[in-house]
Amino acid sequence: MNWVITHEKYLDDIELKTLRKTMEGAVLLAKSRAIQAPVRDNAIIELALSTGLRVSEISALRVSDLSMSRGNNSLIVRSGKGSKLRQVMFSNRLRKILEDYLEYRNRDSEYLFISERQDYLTVYGIQKIVKKWFKTARLDPRYSVHSLRHTYAVRLYKSSGFNLRLVGQCLGHSNPQTTAVYAVATSSQIQKAVEALDLEEE
Repeated sequence: MNWVITHEKYLDDIELKTLRKTMEGAVLLAKSRAIQAPVRDNAIIELALSTGLRVSEISALRVSDLSMSRGNNSLIVRSGKGSKLRQVMFSNRLRKILEDYLEYRNRDSEYLFISERQDYLTVYGIQKIVKKWFKTARLDPRYSVHSLRHTYAVRLYKSSGFNLRLVGQCLGHSNPQTTAVYAVATSSQIQKAVEALDLEEE
């Protein structure tokens, strides 16, 4: 393994809250002015944060790939790495955001995310959109759309009780060593826990 996931590659809780607050404000303003893009952009960012999809997978996602019902929300990735199909579960929170976006958008397309000029957003288009909102939220300029995938993975690793196998399955990793980098990302928590052991004895 020649690289690790450090804090510079994913958003911490404060940065995530800042980004979401920025997007919530943008969505409210957009709806008051009947503007489409910020509502779509928020759905893209929340999808990436809640599913960990690669940018190419987001671009290729179709409306028919979604299955949304209370307590049973999932999507099918048909253009995953190695052309492998996989199912990814997601929360009711994301379901509501996607439903709101689909109801609000003013043009039909088989693709989930559309641009002003064509029926789908390109990979470059999505990268540009996410970078724009990072800048608006005054986050580190080094962050990219792939940082959202890393953020999802780190948060899922923690919330699953440090279950690397589960994280790897959700990310579509075929090699367990690829997923193992996310264990390193929580080393700061381990350090705090070790220090806490000494505090308990004082």
